[in-house]
Amino acid sequence: MKQLRKYWAIFVVQLLNSLAYPAELLWRSLAILLFMLVFTFLWRATYGSNQSMAGLTLNDTIWYLMLAETIELSRPRFARTIAEAVKDGSVAYLLNKPYDFILYQLAASGGDSVFRILLNALLGGTLVWALVGPPPGLPGWLLAFAAMLGAWLINFCLTALIGLLAFVTEDVAPFEWIYQKMIFILGGMLIPIDFYPEWLQDLARALPFSHLMYGPAKLFVRPEWGAFLELLAWQAAWVALLGGTLAISYQLGIRRLAINGG
Repeated sequence: MKQLRKYWAIFVVQLLNSLAYPAELLWRSLAILLFMLVFTFLWRATYGSNQSMAGLTLNDTIWYLMLAETIELSRPRFARTIAEAVKDGSVAYLLNKPYDFILYQLAASGGDSVFRILLNALLGGTLVWALVGPPPGLPGWLLAFAAMLGAWLINFCLTALIGLLAFVTEDVAPFEWIYQKMIFILGGMLIPIDFYPEWLQDLARALPFSHLMYGPAKLFVRPEWGAFLELLAWQAAWVALLGGTLAISYQLGIRRLAINGG
C-alpha cells in the first residue's frame, strides 16, 4: 500500500502540473480541429452518394476518426525523453531515485494524459457534432472510454520498450517513426480496418496496434457487449505479454547501459 500511495502521489502531482500551463495544453489540443476538418471533407468526397460503406455510415466514420485522433494525440511519448536522458547522463540520477523507473514513468504519463484526453475529446467532439451531426449514444462513450484504459497501457508498454532501446542505441527516433506508421495503418487510425481487404483485416486484428486504436474507436460508434469483452480479453493478453517483456528488457538494459555526459 505504501508503494501504491507513492505512485498515486506521482500521478496526482503530474495531473496538477499538466494544468500549470493551460495555454500550452489548449494549443496542443487545437490540432484535432484541423485534422477533423480535413477528415470530414475527405470522407464526404469518398462516400459521395453512398449511405454506407463496409457497414459504416459517414457519421460513424467521422466519429470513429475523432476518437482515434483523441487517442493518438493524447498518448504518452516519452521514448525520446529517455533517449535524451541517456545522452546527457541524467538517467543515472533517475535510476538512483527511491522508486522504480518504469512505474514512475507509468504514473507520470498517466497524470499527463488525463486532461489531454478530455480536452481533445471535447474540442474534437464539438466540431464533429457541428459538421456531421450528434455523437453516438451514452453506451458508446462508456464502452469506448473503458477500453481506452487498456489501449493506453498497451501504448505505454510499446513506447517504453522503444525508449529502452536508448540504453543500447541512444537514438530511438527511427523506431518511433516505424511505430507511428504501424499505428496509422495497422492500428486503423487513418482508415477504419473495416475498409481493408480481408487478409489485411485479419493481420491487423492479430497485432496489438488494432487493440490500441481501432478497438475503442469501433466500440464508440458500434457499442456491443460481446465485442467489448473480446477487446478487453485481447488487451489484457497484450498488456501481460508486453508488460513482462518490458520488465525483462529493463533489467537487461540497465546492466549494459552506457551513459554519456552527466
